[in-house]
Amino acid sequence: MFRQSCYLSRLLPLIPLLTVTFALPASEQRPNVVLIVADDLGYGDLGCYGATRVKTPNIDRLAQEGVRCTDAQASASICQPSRYSILSGEYASRITMNGTYQTYFRDGQTTLPGLLRSAGYATAIIGKWHNGFGRRGEPDYNRPDFIGNTRSAESWTPLDIGFDSFFGLPRSHNEPPLVFVETTQDTNGNAYLRVVDGDPTDPIILHPTEKDVKKRRNDDLGHGFSTGATKAHAARDPERIDLVLTDHAVSYLQGRSAEHPFFLYLPFTAPHVPIAPAKEFQGSSTAGPYGDFIQQLDACVGRIATVLSDRGLDKNTLIIITSDNGGLYLGKKETPYLGKAQAHRPNGPLQGQKTDCWEGGHRVPLIVRWPAGGVPAGATCDELIGLTDVMATVAAATATPIPAQVAQDSLDMLPLLKAPTTHPGIRREMVIKGTKGYMLRSTDDQGHAWAFLPMRGTGGETVIDLPNAGQWGQLYRTLGFTNSDIITDPISGRGRILDAAPGQQLYDLNADVTQRNNVAVQYPEIAARLDARLKAILNSNNR
Repeated sequence: MFRQSCYLSRLLPLIPLLTVTFALPASEQRPNVVLIVADDLGYGDLGCYGATRVKTPNIDRLAQEGVRCTDAQASASICQPSRYSILSGEYASRITMNGTYQTYFRDGQTTLPGLLRSAGYATAIIGKWHNGFGRRGEPDYNRPDFIGNTRSAESWTPLDIGFDSFFGLPRSHNEPPLVFVETTQDTNGNAYLRVVDGDPTDPIILHPTEKDVKKRRNDDLGHGFSTGATKAHAARDPERIDLVLTDHAVSYLQGRSAEHPFFLYLPFTAPHVPIAPAKEFQGSSTAGPYGDFIQQLDACVGRIATVLSDRGLDKNTLIIITSDNGGLYLGKKETPYLGKAQAHRPNGPLQGQKTDCWEGGHRVPLIVRWPAGGVPAGATCDELIGLTDVMATVAAATATPIPAQVAQDSLDMLPLLKAPTTHPGIRREMVIKGTKGYMLRSTDDQGHAWAFLPMRGTGGETVIDLPNAGQWGQLYRTLGFTNSDIITDPISGRGRILDAAPGQQLYDLNADVTQRNNVAVQYPEIAARLDARLKAILNSNNR
């Protein structure tokens, strides 16, 4: 039984979820699913989204063979809650977040990999996990079988939410432990995790970060560092992480057959900091190391597409390519500047960046390719889609029932993806989390798109309404943004919120997608309605 795709049955949390029947014809094979999630890849970082200094022919080709979405929204403008939403179909407001890297997933929660595994799919994650490895702090990585197959206070990993296997990074590639972790089996065939090339006689030692930035080691990027474990650290060359992940993904795909469907979740590390392209990609773009890193990512995606084609699996594999949140504006070391502004704009024309509630923080590339499933080639979809919708859409494509009260914020977008220019929009609203609060995207009955922020500033780290607060990334004057509520401090170069700025923000995205003009004062009734709606959703989501 599938729930209706009607947005009211999924977005009004107080209304019981309904179901409708759906099944594939017996003659049709269920599709394979490859979900590729880049890390901090911005809306303007791909050629098919307007980039000129970065060449992405492989991803562009997949866009030409499928649907390119122009209004895809992550549920958060930072990594961890966004990735939770992709795999759970839930808003980040439904979970309790903390700074200890404990897993967000609830005990017994039905997730996308768990759902597909229960339907007979082989499930694998190869890449960056970053959703916690334990419920009570860090596990002991020096145990040969440091996380076994039996759940315990220490055991809570990808294997516990439905993945058969894992190879990759426990966290982001700038956070310790700076090693690879892999799945293996004991003599009884039980799966467990171990550090790649781990040696109990040369243990991993985790070190906290130095709070004083000036005293930090070069390999401490604000999250601490790890030492010891010489072989294990050497196995994770920071310049070749995505290339190693791709090798493992290719090997995995070479072992697949058309008779046994699979789900491969492939979260790459590029272009998250540290920007570290391999030598063969250095200098390959005209956007500096940042652009080189993206071109390396594109080459990795190309290898995945090639092996699927070589195995005869490409036509009936649903490929989804996206990013966990918007891009980050970096310094001259990572990308060239023209004058005082970046020559390459990670988020294209959009205002804001990673961490922000402005569009640049969460509007992301989204490409969907599935020839055998009726997804047309060379099409563009301009309707609102949330990355929370991945779960319901994949469930529909694979004819896998979703239990009631599961993936509560996920809508089936398959009808829209099959007819992207003629099917009416399905999603009418989307709640998005920044580091300093939430915002609401809403489309009214006349098809008018609004962005509402119940606060001043960006809702993130670009402009903070505190006199001595730190700022994320580059100075505001180098970002090239223009906003009616913000001025550039002539002395510090930082963004500063005008004293007369309204306490809320409302943007008419039909007329002002770059969010230059806050119209909350001009349309107080709309601002009040969206404010009430956002509060109602957040209050109903609290557990």
